[in-house]
Amino acid sequence: MLLSRLIEKKEAIAQYMVNEITYICKNMEKRPPGSEGEKQASEYLAKVLKDDCGCERVEIETFEENPGSFYGWLYITMTLVIASVPVFFFNPLISAILIAAGLFVVIMQFGVYKKFIDFLFPKKIGHNVTAVKNCSGEVKRRIFFNGHTDAAWEWPVNYKLGGVGFEGHAVICGIGAMYYLVISIISVIKTGAAGVELSSTLGRLGLWGIIFVPFFIGLYFMRNKKRVVDGANDNLSGCLMGISILKSLKEEGIELENTQVGVILSGSEEAGLRGAKAWCEKHKDEFMDVPTFIYSYDTIHDPKHLMVNYRDLNSIVKTDKDVSDLFMEAAKKLDIPCKKGFVPPLGGATDSAAFAQAGMRSTGITGLNHKLEPYYHTRRDTYDNMNLEGLAGCYAVSVKVLEMFDRGAKQ
Repeated sequence: MLLSRLIEKKEAIAQYMVNEITYICKNMEKRPPGSEGEKQASEYLAKVLKDDCGCERVEIETFEENPGSFYGWLYITMTLVIASVPVFFFNPLISAILIAAGLFVVIMQFGVYKKFIDFLFPKKIGHNVTAVKNCSGEVKRRIFFNGHTDAAWEWPVNYKLGGVGFEGHAVICGIGAMYYLVISIISVIKTGAAGVELSSTLGRLGLWGIIFVPFFIGLYFMRNKKRVVDGANDNLSGCLMGISILKSLKEEGIELENTQVGVILSGSEEAGLRGAKAWCEKHKDEFMDVPTFIYSYDTIHDPKHLMVNYRDLNSIVKTDKDVSDLFMEAAKKLDIPCKKGFVPPLGGATDSAAFAQAGMRSTGITGLNHKLEPYYHTRRDTYDNMNLEGLAGCYAVSVKVLEMFDRGAKQ
């Protein structure tokens, strides 16, 4: 079925998205993972999906999580690394063990998003929304559009110094930790666990390394726990993408014959994909009956940076090639610029990583520069800092994806 009428409405739909996002940002509480604000947004958007989008099935589900754990590695890792500096001069073996333990925590908690230290942090309740619009005939294929309802805690360094300052700070800390790990190992090889003389070469290297300590301390303040950003772009833009497609279908009176269309609004993405992971634990087997594609949208803003991410979660998770290629082909047919890319190392993840790890066919669609924009995770991510062209273009490509998928492409 041709959906050109929906694509022609892309400017009006982009304005609809901004209007809805503005309403949520102005009228609801802040939305950190597992918060009342996340719940309010989930309930409101679930009502929109039922009343305005014609979804026969709309469910709000809860899940348990420990959202403080995602950044909790900062305090554990940096405390161990800072402690390793004076310990180096007395027992380099223990110094090396402290650094290795700290690095292991960050790899597990942030590098691969495991629930490694979650049990150390308070438990909260997150919320997911699942909405499905049935087709008129037999279900032969299914497509989900996904966004996350929660918003991030602010990154003060990115707000004050921008992405170069933020990433530079993190890199310096990584170099500093490796610096002390290397000289500790060398010292152990040379002298065993004996203390290091300050006058020796290794001792002088240890003293020079103290220059890293202020940067280590600064990483304690990587996020501001007291300020939650509005999250208009990241990621109400992603939530409204699928909602707008379903709303347009209903307004145009279009019913697909064999393609079931759904929306997944996951909670607590900013706490380590906890909502998407919980959704997969509950639903992945339910939606394996027919070919099912999932498109996860995250921060749809700049049309110059519309991107399909073929790798996710710090580049260690491979997304589905067919799902990814279909979006690229749809963009090409509409002559809308779209890049092939990946979520870089230390770049975090989109919810598509959780779906992919669960064995589902998914990819992540982003609309931002991965080098960190000034609004990313800062108070500048507001409803009056959105890009209508970026929203309209991504919406148009997504509708084209639905059209091509409905006709059997890439299945």
